[in-house]
Amino acid sequence: MHAAVAALIAQDRPVEAGDWHAFWDRLHDGGLRRGEAVALLASLSTRMPDRVTLGALLGSLAERRPRHGASGAVGSLPHAVNVVGTGGGPPTLNISTAAALTAAAMGTRVVKTGSRAYTSSLGSVDLLERLGIGLTTSYEETAEVLDRCGIAFAGAFVYPAELSLLARSVLPLDVRKLGRFVNAVGPFLADMPVGAQVTGVSDPRLVPGLRDAARHTADRTGRTVWLCTNERGADELLSFVPNRVRTYEGGGEDEFTLDPAALGLGAGSLEDLRPVGGDPGEGFLDVLAGRGRPAAEETVCLNAAALAVAGRLTGDWHAALGAARAVVRDGAVLELIERLRAGKRAVTRV
Repeated sequence: MHAAVAALIAQDRPVEAGDWHAFWDRLHDGGLRRGEAVALLASLSTRMPDRVTLGALLGSLAERRPRHGASGAVGSLPHAVNVVGTGGGPPTLNISTAAALTAAAMGTRVVKTGSRAYTSSLGSVDLLERLGIGLTTSYEETAEVLDRCGIAFAGAFVYPAELSLLARSVLPLDVRKLGRFVNAVGPFLADMPVGAQVTGVSDPRLVPGLRDAARHTADRTGRTVWLCTNERGADELLSFVPNRVRTYEGGGEDEFTLDPAALGLGAGSLEDLRPVGGDPGEGFLDVLAGRGRPAAEETVCLNAAALAVAGRLTGDWHAALGAARAVVRDGAVLELIERLRAGKRAVTRV
């Protein structure tokens, strides 16, 4: 059995960077023994690894990626913010995608990463397909779309190739059943050189490990990272209960409580955030047009305001919230969606 897998199962020592590199080498060469990939994913998903193991895992994947020069050649990306959650939690409309579009309509530069559905019926990638909005396929295209529209949705190229190899290695088993850990740390696996990242965490048991991942990411990339939690187990900020926000920047860690009542937001419940008719795609555009349930609109606007603050468009939460409401009510978000759709149609025709 490979040393990395044996250590994860025994839990008797951290898995160092050398062990991870050796495992990835064998994965690429097709030299893993039968069941080793399954054992690795099952072990990681059963128990969040310790700080040393997690840091070595993330670092080893980052070191293996080909150099793309994004931080230099794609100069607009460091001034952008990404919003991506861990998934899980109660079923809601796709709040993070709605918030990304709203924040971009406000003037915040947004590059959003995401995935297909994991536990829900419609992930961000699935929703974008339904809306007719394309994913970018390179850093250069991401920069071009960002400069043209103020927002870009990055495709699978931002994730390590090792994830696809692991998924193929466990066939015919479903990687979604084994990949709880991969989904949880997914926000920290995307190689997108933004200046800030806002990540919601649905499962409080993941917080200790994700705090280590956030510290590692902030230290390695210089990115500002926010981890957001609340008592309702949603992986976004909620407009009707206090939210706890942990921030990581420049080697330091801080936290604050974001109380919606202090911002003048009203009452609500998770039921207000549920998709119309149980379909996450239904009602999505209504919320962005100001025709949704009040709590749903307020939750989207609160998350958009957080992106504006994290991305340093403004430091005033009241002003950010007011700007989010304004672009929803005046149709600016729907106009942005139409520009993104037109861009995809133009690419398709070419």
